[in-house]
Amino acid sequence: MSETSEDTATDLRTRAAALDAADELAKLRERFTLPDGVVYLDGNSLGALPAGVAAATADVVARQWGELLIRSWDESGWWTAPERIGDKIAPLVGAAPGQVVVGDSTSVNLFKALVGGARLAAPGRTKLLVDSATFPTDGYIAGSAARLAGLTVVPVDPSRAAEAMDADTAVVLLNHVDYRSGRLHDLPALTAAARAVGAVVVWDLCHSAGALPVGLDEHDVDLAVGCTYKYLNGGPGAPAYLYIAARHQDAFDSPLPGWNGHADPFAMTPDYEAARGATRGRVGTPDILSMLALESALDAWDGVAVEAVRAKSLALTDFFLECVAAYVPHGLVESVTPAEHEHRGSQVSLRCANAREVMGELIARGVIGDFRAPDVLRFGFTPLYVGFADTERAARTLGHVFG
Repeated sequence: MSETSEDTATDLRTRAAALDAADELAKLRERFTLPDGVVYLDGNSLGALPAGVAAATADVVARQWGELLIRSWDESGWWTAPERIGDKIAPLVGAAPGQVVVGDSTSVNLFKALVGGARLAAPGRTKLLVDSATFPTDGYIAGSAARLAGLTVVPVDPSRAAEAMDADTAVVLLNHVDYRSGRLHDLPALTAAARAVGAVVVWDLCHSAGALPVGLDEHDVDLAVGCTYKYLNGGPGAPAYLYIAARHQDAFDSPLPGWNGHADPFAMTPDYEAARGATRGRVGTPDILSMLALESALDAWDGVAVEAVRAKSLALTDFFLECVAAYVPHGLVESVTPAEHEHRGSQVSLRCANAREVMGELIARGVIGDFRAPDVLRFGFTPLYVGFADTERAARTLGHVFG
């Protein structure tokens, strides 16, 4: 390393230390269990383990299940967990209580939302607009939902989606943050555009909830879905959630009317009567072990404002881009994540040659991100446990990989 670059590295490390010292969220790292010597920048795929989850899960297994057995459905609150945990997630996505229910996977909840949304839409509409760059499963589910609802799927660029909305549009499905590039889409404006033409809008929050303010109620979103194992740190395969705006709950007709969503589940009647509220979004028996692990994981958010998390996220990603520019020889990587804050989620995606091999080398050196074909390195910044020294080290290590 040249004398100039040594000076630059010293300056960046000094700044990182000062930023960490001034960071009001830095103490939250103590709420997580992270391996020593590792910089973890893959929270946009799987969040780190909150410190209380292991003990909470052990209690669920040994006492609630092992000792109380079936009594735990009542005595341990198992039966009401989907709504109770939904109310813990609600403030993180800007929703009042009673509108979020937890259970099933994101894909299953998306199917409910799309078909249910189509049934809420005015008769005679023919189109389901879908984010053309969406995560593949969303596209697969949208195609099936469209066939069931008699709609035609129309792929749209989210930045131009408003132009494609018209009186024939029944439902609009968009991702709040693009999983590959980290681009943040304009939820308030696109929701307003959908409402202006009478369409029902469904947002996928997988890459935004827990990383930035969402404002579902504030912006009059109709329906939303999201996973809990990324920025919400719920654990691998943790149950997802479904948001049904209060104004739609009485009319929401789920395409999966399971017994858990029945108004009187234990009556065991042959005819289905939907429960009141978001509870009608439930289907089958809740997956209690993973659900209660998620409930414990959400304790890591106690006293934390999403607005503060967003501010730190932007500061971290700004600093990372600055460090990459300083450490990586010019022209070897290209950021595909927007530089503008209003268009950036909580990840940085860099395009480079041999991206798979580069990420493999980074991981071998203790910096964990991930790779998306064909040429994208993804780095997810979870402000609850990622600091500025982590950020500087990750960029410096990337520079070392490039020699």
